[in-house]
Amino acid sequence: MNREFKISQSIQNFKLPRYDDLPEVELYLDQTTAYISERLEILGDVKLTNSMISNYVKHKLIRRPVKKRYAADQIAELFFIAVAKNVMQLSDLKAAIELQRRTYSTKVAYNYFVEELENILPYVFGLKTELDEIGNEHTEYQHMLHNIIMAVSYKAYIDKYYSDLRQEN
Repeated sequence: MNREFKISQSIQNFKLPRYDDLPEVELYLDQTTAYISERLEILGDVKLTNSMISNYVKHKLIRRPVKKRYAADQIAELFFIAVAKNVMQLSDLKAAIELQRRTYSTKVAYNYFVEELENILPYVFGLKTELDEIGNEHTEYQHMLHNIIMAVSYKAYIDKYYSDLRQEN
């Protein structure tokens, strides 16, 4: 099978839950880690551990869990962090989240993030030839998020390419 075809097929069915589809019941740390990691596994090196989440709480990237449980807003922000951390420094992640909080609700920002990721990823992996126009505003936040997702998508593609190459040898 052609390597390019094989790589593109690996993300063909990639979908993340929309904000309203995130768990209604708050999750404990282990459940939160498993929930996010399972959905991002297809991206390869996009991983999240319990200690990473605790560190993000400690550095105030996300709000502290209430009674050790994480709600939809925290889970949505953790999806963004898990994806973006591979191309951004911790301080820049914090600034990006602060910009998002000043600009949009977590629900609006997360849904935009998911739509952009599901738009850009197939483009980078060669499953479509043009990017769709997502959203009707062109804010600083949207421009920044678009570029982060482009970087993440290209990194995911390169990682998958060389992983496949190593398996072949």
